[in-house]
Amino acid sequence: MTDPIPPLLPDAPFLIAGYGRVALLSPDGEIETIPVATAGARLRALAPPVVVHAPSVRRRLGMPRLLVFDLLELFAFACPARPVVPTPRGLALALGMDVPETPEDAAALLPEVTLHLLQRLGRESARARRDAAGIAALMGRAGWNWAPFVLTALGAPADLAPHADALRIWKRLPEWEETAPLAPPASHPVSSAEARRRLAELLGDASEARPGQSDYASAAAAVFAPREAEGAPHIMLAEAGTGTGKTLGYIAPASLWAEHNKAPVWIATYTKHLQRQVQAELARLEPDVEKRRQRVVIRKGRENYLCLLNLDDAINSAGMQGAAIPLGLIVRWAMATEDGDLQGGDLPGWFAELFDQALLAGLADRRGECIHSSCPHWRRCFVEHTVRRAQHADLVVANHALVMAQAAWGGIDDASVPTRYVFDEGHQLFDAADSAFSVELSGLEAAEMRRWLLGAEGGRSRARGLKRRMEEIVANRPELQAPLDAALQAARALPGAGWQARLLGTKPDLMADDPGLDNPAEAFLAAAYHQVLGRTVENDSSPSLECDLYPVSSDLTDAAEALRRALARLAAPVATLEKRLEERLEDDAEELDSATRQRLESAVRSLRRRVREPLSAWEAMLRVLSEEPPPPGARPDHVMWLALERREGRVMNVGLHRHWLDPTVPFAATLVAPAHGVLITSATLRDAGDDPESAWWTAEERTGAVHLPAPAIRVVVTSPFDYAAQTRCFVVNDLRSDDIGQLAAAYKALFMASHGGGLGLFTAIARLRAVHARIAPDLEGAGIPLYAQHADVMDNATLVDVFRTEPDSCLLGTDAMRDGVDVPGNALRLVVFEKIPWPRPTILHRERRVCLSGGRPGAYDDAEARRRLRQAFGRLIRRTDDRGVFVLLDRRAPSRLLNAFPQGVHVERLGLAEAVARTRVFLTN
Repeated sequence: MTDPIPPLLPDAPFLIAGYGRVALLSPDGEIETIPVATAGARLRALAPPVVVHAPSVRRRLGMPRLLVFDLLELFAFACPARPVVPTPRGLALALGMDVPETPEDAAALLPEVTLHLLQRLGRESARARRDAAGIAALMGRAGWNWAPFVLTALGAPADLAPHADALRIWKRLPEWEETAPLAPPASHPVSSAEARRRLAELLGDASEARPGQSDYASAAAAVFAPREAEGAPHIMLAEAGTGTGKTLGYIAPASLWAEHNKAPVWIATYTKHLQRQVQAELARLEPDVEKRRQRVVIRKGRENYLCLLNLDDAINSAGMQGAAIPLGLIVRWAMATEDGDLQGGDLPGWFAELFDQALLAGLADRRGECIHSSCPHWRRCFVEHTVRRAQHADLVVANHALVMAQAAWGGIDDASVPTRYVFDEGHQLFDAADSAFSVELSGLEAAEMRRWLLGAEGGRSRARGLKRRMEEIVANRPELQAPLDAALQAARALPGAGWQARLLGTKPDLMADDPGLDNPAEAFLAAAYHQVLGRTVENDSSPSLECDLYPVSSDLTDAAEALRRALARLAAPVATLEKRLEERLEDDAEELDSATRQRLESAVRSLRRRVREPLSAWEAMLRVLSEEPPPPGARPDHVMWLALERREGRVMNVGLHRHWLDPTVPFAATLVAPAHGVLITSATLRDAGDDPESAWWTAEERTGAVHLPAPAIRVVVTSPFDYAAQTRCFVVNDLRSDDIGQLAAAYKALFMASHGGGLGLFTAIARLRAVHARIAPDLEGAGIPLYAQHADVMDNATLVDVFRTEPDSCLLGTDAMRDGVDVPGNALRLVVFEKIPWPRPTILHRERRVCLSGGRPGAYDDAEARRRLRQAFGRLIRRTDDRGVFVLLDRRAPSRLLNAFPQGVHVERLGLAEAVARTRVFLTN
């Protein structure tokens, strides 16, 4: 093939944009470094530049409409389903090129990257080039500026006629096939010696010896012993210090048990990052990719996966022209993806930043909308492939939320309920259970139910309502059509589109007469809205407000009763429809083919989970509003309150919330008690502030083990690190952390002292953004790129990947990012925490600190703060050769909290100047 780059491309400059300056490789081959202030005029005289990550380049240049060639788009087309960090260094690492050290080096690298990617396309098979050319031609008609160069590289004519059939790739995807049901699992145990041997096999001869890891694997084998009595599982709480290697430690006995007993072990994590980390470790279990796909399956909620029917709708829609570019890249990815996971899988995390997050949401399998065997693409569905692989896998890696939903519903996607679980990140179980078992009667939840039932009621939404999803099931069956029609009519009592705007126009004394509030749900939301505003203080500025439910206002009581009756009118036909569908499954059993039976079962399951069970919970919540409030000092099972969320003066949501006072009660009852073995593990299960027995009691309370008849097995494996030698820990005592200027100066000085590699954690988004704006230009000028959650357009996972790849960069994030940062080595050598991470003073927290603290509310707060400090410190040292400094910028930090850190850490209180100097010395020597 001739030169794959047409002569037009060399006319384009290659651009690297930083804060305050730009590195530009001009068309004549000269590299210039120019100020951002003058870059605009310079670029307007040139052809569109080639850049990496167009959104961040445009933001740094202050040129939101700058036309560019984004190399990430070309990479996504040429290397679909391959991970790459969205920086020049990340591209170089992904393509095996020399890594650039300076912005000027990066600008010089971009032409080589461009050539490499285009030549890669030219080396594909004839069939692959033909398919790719059809997609590129369609994208080119929509304005994709890479299209002419891609078509030339593929050996296709530049005027190739585009056709939407190029995007319709479902017939090229493999089909799944039904298999025989699985037999019940056997009950063979795993011995300690077997677990140690399997761990040694996984590690290999070249791995670092970790005695604690082997001890951990040996102890974990006890969870896989046969259960002796119903309701009495083997439950183990295993605290394994950072660096123990607990992931492979529990994989060793878990994989053995799965092999011996022909049943899967479910491994649950809290963060997507750890899910990916576990997946990477499992490559040691089975090096062969295809065999590993059968033995190890990653499971997420259905809303994470590409829905081929939604993709089909998007391609066929009248407005597809404007979305042809991202749809073309999605199709390229869909042909190469391992499992169709749009969120955290092998679709790059930066894809939504380049295009539109709403596009991906529209392509995902929306919860409860699947029409199963009625879908023309059902046999090729990514979700159905994954569900069936999970049923026959050895290990299923899921998340806490999915596992808890599975337990609550008695199985997910027709899969049998597992008997063995491993919960990694076990310190998050309380929060995960709190979310899984809570109920929210809000505008957004109720409007979502209306959308699920009625479908799109205007606009450009492609949402399919219940009538369309069930049309083949109910056709010519009046006994099914009648309750369906009644349910759809009753659903109009739920909030309609635009309910937030109508809410703002209501007034308490006019609500009964307002013609816009003949909708019972909207009338209830309006009453809740006014009770919140009437009983809170920061009505104009706070984005999130909440107030106690009691005493209930008379308006809210009346509106709640009217809504309860309206929900009952909806629940009755839904229950009738569900019952008659079940009767058809029994009465027509001999006539139903497998596909129809599965559709009927799916319809019953969806009606129960998506409508009847939420309605039942909502009716119970509304009934409480007419009852007497609990007496002062009572310990109820649940806590209820009203909440309002606003953004820039607009109401986003309002509603009634109900949470378990202790969410580990339903967690223990629905998931742990029926299981046979449960391992709960983390580096921070216990509260370091308590005596040993109290520390274990705290761990058992936070994980639900206290609610089981038999005591949990307790295991502690200490970290292998020499924290006294590897770390320094400073509390700065001369800084006013509430002064943004002083806070920004401290972050800047410390990041300069470490020359990057710093993670800055904040307890408030506003302070993070203010500090980022003040220090980013100076750090960039010193060769220290600064990235920030809530300031950069990248998602959290991408930000962490960039931070890991760029060793001299720094990253700012809120406390919520803390657990997602796993960056070993020199790329993370400094952690700066803005202040003590006290729990938010919410109504729910107020009740829990009183009722769950054993009479010591202050101790409850202290324990939560210590856990967060300990987790943050755990980000710092991940390997035996790591060195790092932890700095807390809170002069009011109580000494009683500073025992949160691992044994060997010596905490010193000193001034900022000394902390900066000692950080520089420690990290330099």
